[in-house]
Amino acid sequence: MKQALHGMRVVDLSQVLAGPYCTMVLGDMGADVIKIEKTGGGDDTRKMGPYINGESYMYMMVNRNKRGMCLDLKSPEGLAVFKELIRSADAVIENYRPGVAAKLGIDFDTLHALNPSLIYCSISGYGQTGPYSQKGGYDIMAQGLGGFIDMTGEKEGKPVKVGIAINDIAAAQTAIQSILAAYIHRLKTGEGQYIDVSLVDAGLAWTVWEAAAYFGKGEVASRNGTAHRVSAPYQGFETKDGSILVGAGNQKLWEKFCLKVAGKPEWLQDPRYETNSKRAEHAAELEKDIEAVFAEKPSEHWLGLLEASGIPSGPIYSYDQTLADPHINFRQMVQHFDHPKAGTVKTLGFPAKLSETPGAINRPAPTLGQHNEEILKEIGFSFVEIEDLENKKIIL
Repeated sequence: MKQALHGMRVVDLSQVLAGPYCTMVLGDMGADVIKIEKTGGGDDTRKMGPYINGESYMYMMVNRNKRGMCLDLKSPEGLAVFKELIRSADAVIENYRPGVAAKLGIDFDTLHALNPSLIYCSISGYGQTGPYSQKGGYDIMAQGLGGFIDMTGEKEGKPVKVGIAINDIAAAQTAIQSILAAYIHRLKTGEGQYIDVSLVDAGLAWTVWEAAAYFGKGEVASRNGTAHRVSAPYQGFETKDGSILVGAGNQKLWEKFCLKVAGKPEWLQDPRYETNSKRAEHAAELEKDIEAVFAEKPSEHWLGLLEASGIPSGPIYSYDQTLADPHINFRQMVQHFDHPKAGTVKTLGFPAKLSETPGAINRPAPTLGQHNEEILKEIGFSFVEIEDLENKKIIL
């Protein structure tokens, strides 16, 4: 199978989520990803359950399509091995706290001197510069600083974090697109470069509607439940037996909703609901009116009417319902791979379907240090040298 990044070598020094997710996607695209894990237990997610035959499911989820080395970078011999590997690398990704890579002797300037075409990507909580750069930063702190937590939740409720690690994934996606852009530049010029990605910056860059409201009108995004900030009805509504989503966010859809779904032509004459902006201003009142109608019938009834009327709508699933949905499975968003210890492992599929160079699961997540010998042989180490590194516990 053709894959877009076949022939690209990526050295992955990162752990937990943002960096490993980035390198997983590069591996899905065909890159040769070599994950370097610390001695003494490896990636921190190896210590997070659930476990299958001693293997962490968390680790396996974001480390497929990688080969694994367990290497002591704090030792001179381990550092020498790493630098030899870097000579053959196209990119390296790390997520140490700013300054740690320099202390280890594996910072951009040092590695760039060995390999001038190297693309070096650092992912951190707050970035490599600025007054917060030395702070430790996890996803939840980035959500707090970026305003996500304050704007998420019910209007009268407490602020809550987004249900997924959104800043981690935003940073991963930002790193992916930046590495690929740098790789295109390198293919054209032979030049490597340094990339500085932060969880805060990456998440903040996604707040485009909220920024428009603030820059344009001085409005500060607030907790609004499932409701949209400038469109209505565009949110979740309770029915007789549950809740559904309705997206009648323009005038044509609103008219269809009133006439064909709710059976309320009088709403079209109501001055509160005359335009989209007025409906948004009176969203709380509109919600009560719609839910009074929806309370008469179960969700299935309303979803059928909405679908027949051409109005975007849908269920509000629990996660197990999501993974069992026929559309999700038709789109191959649930896949599996065979792991040497864990057996058959289910995983998520590829969100982009490329016609010529599709993503593929070519190998499971590595066991700790699984490919030490294989990789060392590729970069010129002899059997005797490898055995010596093992005996000294430089590799595990």
